[in-house]
Amino acid sequence: MRVIGLLSGVSHDAIESAAAELKFAGDDLVLRPLGAASTPFAPGLRQAVAAVLPPGRSGAGDLCALDARLGQAFAEAAAAADRELCAGGAELIVSHGQTVFHWVEEGRVLGTLQLGEPAWIAERTGLPVVSNLRSRDVAAGGQGAPLVSLVDCLLLRPGTAPRAALNLGGIASLTVVPPVSSTSPPLAFDAGPANALIDAAVSLVTGGAEAFDASGRRAARGRVSGDLLAHLLADPYYRLPPPKTTGKERFNAAQLLGVLGTPPAVWGDDLVATVTVHAAEVVAGACRRHRVAELYVSGGGTRNPVLMRALADRIPEVSIRLFDTLGIPEAAKEAYTFAVLGFLTFHGVPATIPSCTGAAHTSLLGSITPGAVPLRLPPPAGRRPIRIKLERPAGDAH
Repeated sequence: MRVIGLLSGVSHDAIESAAAELKFAGDDLVLRPLGAASTPFAPGLRQAVAAVLPPGRSGAGDLCALDARLGQAFAEAAAAADRELCAGGAELIVSHGQTVFHWVEEGRVLGTLQLGEPAWIAERTGLPVVSNLRSRDVAAGGQGAPLVSLVDCLLLRPGTAPRAALNLGGIASLTVVPPVSSTSPPLAFDAGPANALIDAAVSLVTGGAEAFDASGRRAARGRVSGDLLAHLLADPYYRLPPPKTTGKERFNAAQLLGVLGTPPAVWGDDLVATVTVHAAEVVAGACRRHRVAELYVSGGGTRNPVLMRALADRIPEVSIRLFDTLGIPEAAKEAYTFAVLGFLTFHGVPATIPSCTGAAHTSLLGSITPGAVPLRLPPPAGRRPIRIKLERPAGDAH
């Protein structure tokens, strides 16, 4: 089955698409990558998303309009992915949408909201769409994240020491797979902010002229403030045990300004350098606590050499590799992940790990919007696969 996965992450700057051919083969889920693409948001759409994200306050009309606009943007991205990656042969679209709020109180997730109405995608492509993937896990008492944990576990598999997958996006999310000798289950959690605070700092010090630290240049020029770093690391979130999730509801420009005081105690490139090291220390601390020996990294933070170097300096005992070494391009890892999760839903296979999300039980994820023809689901596939087997794309001799 040819499946397209779509999402826009915490940085809300583009729609990431990935296409895969997926099938069951005994205990394996066989995945053949067909390609990936990134479609930048139009400036007006990115500004509209930013306006509704915390600490912004928007009314129902703003949310309704943004839901439709995002749905239309995702629909165009899906149509382009079908045409360019699947030669018009896609059979299912899986859309994570754009998270605009993750409702957390006292460590418990009470709700989550992703925008990007799937009806626009179904109407544009004529294909069924799996969407709203997080809410069922939340209803079962889970955090609704990190949903990538299932795919991380199927790809990593237990080794002789703990292994972990890290997504360095707006938030740094970890999946820790215990060694084969352990009886402990896997864990997954949001370690804390990564690009979310780096982007916020860049936007603040440039008055909005820049949205991110390209190639870590500002961080490389700045000097780290030990006092500010200690203040940031004192946030009680870091002491909470997993599973736990967070987002821009907690870590945003307003929160950062509150820490800095008036006038700001640290500013300019020094601020960017400090929050960059903070992101590295948040991840390193989590790796130390869980005795991670191998770390496989994906996400936009991998393109920031200052962040990656700061992380490596803090955990020299850990082997750090890009997710590409597992056969999935790191830049498209999450899009491929959602393609897998939607495929499992379409085949009646639960796609969560309770120890990773904190849910009372594993769940079938998402809702299905029919395409142009009556919806016909295949017979349930039975038990969940125990590993992902990657097949090389046709013509790939490497």
